[in-house]
Amino acid sequence: MAEKLLDQVNKRRTFAIISHPDAGKTTITEQMLLFGGVIRSAGTVKARKSGHFATSDWMEIEKKRGISVTSSVMQFEYEGKRINILDTPGHQDFSEDTYRTLMAVDAAVMVIDSAKGIEPQTKKLFKVVRKRGIPIFTFMNKLDRDGRDGLDLVAELEDILGIEGVAMNWPIGSGKSLKGLYDIQNNRVELYRKDGDDRFIDLDSDGKLPESEELSQDSLYLSALDEIELIKEAGNTFDEDKVLAGEQTPVFFGSALTNFGVETFLKSFVDLAPAPSSHKVNDDEELKPDDDEFSGFIFKIQANMNPNHRDRIAFVRIGSGEFEKGLDVTLARTGKAVRLNNATEFMSSERVQVSKAVAGDIVGLYDTGNFQIGDSIYAGKRKIVYEPLPEFTPELFMRVTAKNVMKQKSFHKGMNQLVQEGAVQLYRNFNTDEYILGAVGQLQFEVFKFRMQNEYNSEVEMTSLGKRVARWIDPEQLDPKMSSSRNLLVKDRYDKPLFLFENEFAMRWFHDKYPDVKLTEKL
Repeated sequence: MAEKLLDQVNKRRTFAIISHPDAGKTTITEQMLLFGGVIRSAGTVKARKSGHFATSDWMEIEKKRGISVTSSVMQFEYEGKRINILDTPGHQDFSEDTYRTLMAVDAAVMVIDSAKGIEPQTKKLFKVVRKRGIPIFTFMNKLDRDGRDGLDLVAELEDILGIEGVAMNWPIGSGKSLKGLYDIQNNRVELYRKDGDDRFIDLDSDGKLPESEELSQDSLYLSALDEIELIKEAGNTFDEDKVLAGEQTPVFFGSALTNFGVETFLKSFVDLAPAPSSHKVNDDEELKPDDDEFSGFIFKIQANMNPNHRDRIAFVRIGSGEFEKGLDVTLARTGKAVRLNNATEFMSSERVQVSKAVAGDIVGLYDTGNFQIGDSIYAGKRKIVYEPLPEFTPELFMRVTAKNVMKQKSFHKGMNQLVQEGAVQLYRNFNTDEYILGAVGQLQFEVFKFRMQNEYNSEVEMTSLGKRVARWIDPEQLDPKMSSSRNLLVKDRYDKPLFLFENEFAMRWFHDKYPDVKLTEKL
């Protein structure tokens, strides 16, 4: 049994795609789905006027604004492997969702706009991936547009991110003059704007095109040869151990929009990326993926993926063992037994019932309110608790009320369900119980307002409290008289008290007035 399970686990490739907004992350996801046979044609987010939306952007507001604000899960088979792609929000206001998603993957694909290089959001997300020590594969996108020099782009990886970059292929021209890719890894040239296998031309033993090929005399090709020679002499040498340790990133060039270089990248990724590995549980134990006992952790909760059914899905990363329909598990946080009768796997918003899944897979559990983000679940007698997921302390705050007092029921239901997804935090005024929302970015409030109206038929009015500094206080040290307009006293959804300070100056003033009171950044 263990051997069979290990064989299944070794076929899994579970990864997230990270990038700065507009680098082409959603487009490359679609092209991968195309090669996986999941979709028949790839449209881009920009084609939304014609009604063709990105497969991974299923939420109504995403279609209207052309951005990704939730993490989508897509699964397909490719070359004997089971691929689990987690397409994350590029927008920085939703980076908390992305950070949690990165805890559920075994590798990351970093998409970079070849005209812009490494941008701020990519840099932030890279730090999280690097901290986890998981392998990172780089795709330099938008080669169909005039971009920066390839040598500069690879050098930037080391200069800005501090990771070795090793070129797996190399551009022959760019933009309107793009001719193809010199495939270093497979010793061939891939021609641009050609379909089928005739787009590949094998190189000779010296790594050059046959002289009979027209491209062999082209100045762009000859220039690429010079750069490749320089890379081989002075660049980094491919080292699989370094790649798996997250110290070196294989670099691929291509254009997701024109589906150029994506298939070569996907094949290499499937070969080089790791199968699911061990997880740290119970503070210091190592849990192997082929451990017989089923366990997993919830890294995301999403309400209303199917607006017609008003459902709620808890996304679980399976860390060990095998899931089967009807499995009885224990929720570690409460000790409560839960039967997993209803589980689903995803192709974005389309879902199918899953009867079996193994470590490395992502499954969605229909949830009636049992689960919270960060929960661990396990089958068997041994308690298994995974490491806590990262949490952000909000910086922006809004008072929120229902526009129609007659619709309090839908207002409260929507409020509670959306807060449980983790994109916004809910607080209540300590004295009046009025609702206050906290978020990392302004866009989260806009999405919240939009979804309250469209999914719960509840219009809300929001009044900005601006930026605030949130600090928790020990209830035993609390005196409600400490509260003022400059340090608003509220309670979080666990009824723990905290102050929302107007600014750092107000917090220092409070500290001077109450020097013995201890304030903490996180609960």
